[in-house]
Amino acid sequence: MFRRTALVLLIVIVAAFALAACGGGAAEPTAAPTQAPAAATNTPVPAATNTPVPAPTNTPVPAATDTPVPAAAPAGTLRVWADDTRAPILQALAPDFLAAYNIELVVELRSAIRDDFQVAAPVGEGPDIIVIAHDQAGTLVENGLLAEVDLGDKADMFLDIAKGACTFDGVLYCMPYATENMAFFRNTDLAPDAPATWDDVLTTGQALIGEGKTTYVMAVTGTTYDAYPLFTAFGGYIFGKDAAGNWNPEDLGVDSEGMVAGVKFLADGVAAGTLPKDWDWANNHALFETGEVPYIMAGPWALDRIRASGVSYAISNFPAGPAGEGAPFAGTQGFFINGLSDNVLLAQAFLTEFVATDEVMTALYEAGGRPSAYIPTLEATDDPDLAAFGEAGANATMMPAIAAMGSVWGNWNDAVVLARDAKQTPEEAMADAGVKIRSLISGAAAGMVNVPGSYQAAAGCPGDWQPDCEATAMTKGDDGLWTSGPFALAAGDYECKVAMDGGWALNYGVDGKKDGDNYKFSLAAAGEVSFVYDPNTNLLTINVP
Repeated sequence: MFRRTALVLLIVIVAAFALAACGGGAAEPTAAPTQAPAAATNTPVPAATNTPVPAPTNTPVPAATDTPVPAAAPAGTLRVWADDTRAPILQALAPDFLAAYNIELVVELRSAIRDDFQVAAPVGEGPDIIVIAHDQAGTLVENGLLAEVDLGDKADMFLDIAKGACTFDGVLYCMPYATENMAFFRNTDLAPDAPATWDDVLTTGQALIGEGKTTYVMAVTGTTYDAYPLFTAFGGYIFGKDAAGNWNPEDLGVDSEGMVAGVKFLADGVAAGTLPKDWDWANNHALFETGEVPYIMAGPWALDRIRASGVSYAISNFPAGPAGEGAPFAGTQGFFINGLSDNVLLAQAFLTEFVATDEVMTALYEAGGRPSAYIPTLEATDDPDLAAFGEAGANATMMPAIAAMGSVWGNWNDAVVLARDAKQTPEEAMADAGVKIRSLISGAAAGMVNVPGSYQAAAGCPGDWQPDCEATAMTKGDDGLWTSGPFALAAGDYECKVAMDGGWALNYGVDGKKDGDNYKFSLAAAGEVSFVYDPNTNLLTINVP
């Protein structure tokens, strides 16, 4: 490069001298000749000729241009993990964020955000922001992986119930953007008016059955979460709260009077033939969509299929029972900041300045199909269905985001099924569930390693998906590996995962990921299946014929 530059410079200097020699300035004096000039001779001079001179041409001269100055490289990167619904909306903010802070915004698509984050964050490989549901944040908070979020002067622009869902021990850990809860649907051709009470549901439903217009009073899509609005109308609850407003695992309501009464309402309906015995989610939605039932409790995630079915419907709040209007469980979707990130303040600035705007929050609402947690967007909602969901969730109970909830689900489900199928009375079933759950919360099953799954009933357990079932509990060998089985199973498809301490608070799925996807296995014919768990990798090996 130096040689090339020197060469160019030399050429320029030489050219400059040449131009000077040809210039029109005064002649320099010359020395006198040293000898006399020769005599003149008659040398002929050529005659003048008309030599044509080329006409001047208009050769275009390139216009001077400003050489572009390269933009300064970004001073850093802010990384966000989001799903395919939210990612495009957030990535569109990158140019403005770069212009304001000279920081590159990178939004990465992830499907198992919480699982991947709790592995990546502790080793410094996690993103600065994650987008997850509030009930996935409990263990992250306990492990110190999340930072406090300060909404500043925008705090009042978010629903209190949504902020409360992300608050642990008085500290806010997210900026919420959406809420979700179930609501009460009715077929307006069969039931034009919304029922005020559960007694009204029975009266109208039984009359329609008597007229031959329907098959059942109501569809039932689940045993726990989906039925919770009915249970709360009778006074049922899962956990109470302490004086500070935190969930109190010592105040368990699964065997409370109200819960027993709600379970009895359902069990009596099944026994009378006015409620279906099969509570499969898809099958019961089909009952509503085909006009075989006038009522169903459903969430916004079912809106597309209900609309596509063509059934005439309306959405309302839940009917009231002895304890008042039914209250659904609710969840909050929000933005959480990596507590181990070097960009905590920058992440907060991104959320409050670029995401917490009418335009972005409205885009998130329209893409997600969930009521907004951002009050200006919620008040401007023009979708009557989503507005109705918001009203139905005004009294909602946020899903408890505490570890003790992992001890509840399986036993709660089993108890409701036992009562529904008349294998136990509602009182007996819920009392037994209470004993088991309290035992798990107190740590009675500490140290148990199990493989709960859809095979357990066939392996000697009272039901499937029971993390505390002794019949399938694993045994530790001298090599440090845990084993169970063999279990004789029929041909079919099965799912399972590893659960610790007799509950769901700590569990491992595919690839050894905490709270990961279920393992799946199939038997083409009846045979024996056994399991091997490696605590060093949290991987499960399934031995099939």
